[in-house]
Amino acid sequence: MPIRPLPPELINQIAAGEVIERPASVVKELVENSIDAGARRIEVDIEQGGSRLIRVRDDGGGIPRDELALAVASHATSKIGSFDDLERVASMGFRGEALASVSSVARFALTSRSTGEDAAWRIEVDGGRLQEARPAQHPPGTTIEVRDLFYNVPARRKFLRAERTEFAHIDDLLKSLALAREGVDIRLSHNGKPVRLLKPARDEHAALARVAEVLGPEFPGQSLRVDHEAAGLRLSGWVGLPTASRSQADQQYFYVNGRLVRDRIVAHAVRQAYADVLFHGRHPVFVLFLTLDPVGVDVNVHPAKSEVRFREQRLIHDFLFRTLHEALAQTRAGVAAAAGEGSVAMVGTVGSGFVQPGFTATQSSAPPMAAWPQAGSQSRLTLGVRDEPLAGYATLFGSTASAPRPSTSWTPPAGNEPESGGDVPPLGYAIAQLKNIYVLAENEHGMVLVDMHAAHERITYEKLKNGRVTANLRSQMLLVPLSIAVSAREAAAAEEHADALGEWGLELSRSGPSGVVVRRIPSLLEGADVAQLTRDVLGELAQHGSSRRLEELENELLSTMACHGSVRAGRRLGIPEMNALLREMEATERSGQCNHGRPTWVQLSLGELDRLFLRGR
Repeated sequence: MPIRPLPPELINQIAAGEVIERPASVVKELVENSIDAGARRIEVDIEQGGSRLIRVRDDGGGIPRDELALAVASHATSKIGSFDDLERVASMGFRGEALASVSSVARFALTSRSTGEDAAWRIEVDGGRLQEARPAQHPPGTTIEVRDLFYNVPARRKFLRAERTEFAHIDDLLKSLALAREGVDIRLSHNGKPVRLLKPARDEHAALARVAEVLGPEFPGQSLRVDHEAAGLRLSGWVGLPTASRSQADQQYFYVNGRLVRDRIVAHAVRQAYADVLFHGRHPVFVLFLTLDPVGVDVNVHPAKSEVRFREQRLIHDFLFRTLHEALAQTRAGVAAAAGEGSVAMVGTVGSGFVQPGFTATQSSAPPMAAWPQAGSQSRLTLGVRDEPLAGYATLFGSTASAPRPSTSWTPPAGNEPESGGDVPPLGYAIAQLKNIYVLAENEHGMVLVDMHAAHERITYEKLKNGRVTANLRSQMLLVPLSIAVSAREAAAAEEHADALGEWGLELSRSGPSGVVVRRIPSLLEGADVAQLTRDVLGELAQHGSSRRLEELENELLSTMACHGSVRAGRRLGIPEMNALLREMEATERSGQCNHGRPTWVQLSLGELDRLFLRGR
């Protein structure tokens, strides 16, 4: 067959095969065009899951009459005009192929009236054949109708799912767009019935209400507000507490300059940030917005624009990890921070929150942490024989005594009651022990229940980690250096990051184009599979530019030590010991969850207790 140019209709249908996968893909392209046009109100009408009709109406800037034909032409756009524009794309769309692709696989109609014009104009495209523009009635803005999707591509139409499934994809898509465009009024109807109304959010409270409508009403009370800016990057949004994790990653929304994306660098950074507080196999919930200079991100790497490529991948990875890691690290049990504009705080829950230096934060309504009683100022929590193995563990990396501990001169009042006019600590005062498993305490809000083993396990674990950091990390020289065959890329990563690996006690040297030699390993990892450990570390370094595999392995060992060295269920504690445990929890990072992601405490307010007994009814 001789080489010949393809007809425009066939070119557009080929492009549609990449861009238009299902009705939700059409809705995405049309709604994004409305957003780029400056629309403040977008109405989406769907019939039969989108296979019969998709209608998107907006109040944006509209399209002039003489540009209507260009709007449905292939690779015609008003959003970029040069290569420099392509390198700094700030709009949702930019390729100029969406309308041409859609109109080639459906019966298409576009009616628009641009701002300042007296009349609207309408064009129709049937299977790629454009008709002449004619006058129409329409308010300022644009309406696009897509009927009988894939009517001329029956093979594609057969792949459409049930009506309910296709509509669910459209609903999910609009919810994700609504999170990023909180000032836009979005309305969705199906078969003539209103289904979803997402009103514009004018303030922080309304924005959180929109998030709750998308992720569920329980999310605000189980989330942290994050807003951090550094190195030309800004990360804002909400991250769910580890105790609010899910069995699947279906509620993870990450936006880059307002565009919802899926990116392995982002996924890896988030997974590492939650590694210390999340159950294995569980997934966090979050809505995060990353803002950076458009020059720093390439959005032209995927047909559906769902993936991006960062020019400074390591910078992005480290910024995301450190921001989220510090946010989760400061969730001390019992600390309630005020949620406000620009704050980094627990939203709507007394359970925990944080205000981290370097973040924009509002003042908490609770007294500062220094005012709370700390464990170092009162009778030590007596653990009996459990202290002996912990003392032995210290020989591996030095004593944990050098770990920083807050101190205060506070002494619990007699009878566990606050002094007149004094402040009650966040977790209150111990009252009793239930079944030698749970500590019951009373605070300002009602009753607190604490799982004593889970809580003390986290406390012990954090002390062991602090001891490892504050003491010199010990390493052990291998009797016989170990040669390992790796890829050329991994060998280059070993050479590039040799100093960083040495700080963790892993000494590597390159032995050729695709080989490394291991000479020293951390003492804590004695007996580990050195070859597999090295390959894992170098694999992460080569792919992400950073690795926490060494730290994760050491943390797993320390977690096991903490589990065996913590007070066990069945141990009888006295009131002073229980109060000491509560004060330790208030001073310990991540004390809201144990090492495995389980909650360490719950709060039952007085109102909740009243409802249990039907008081006031």
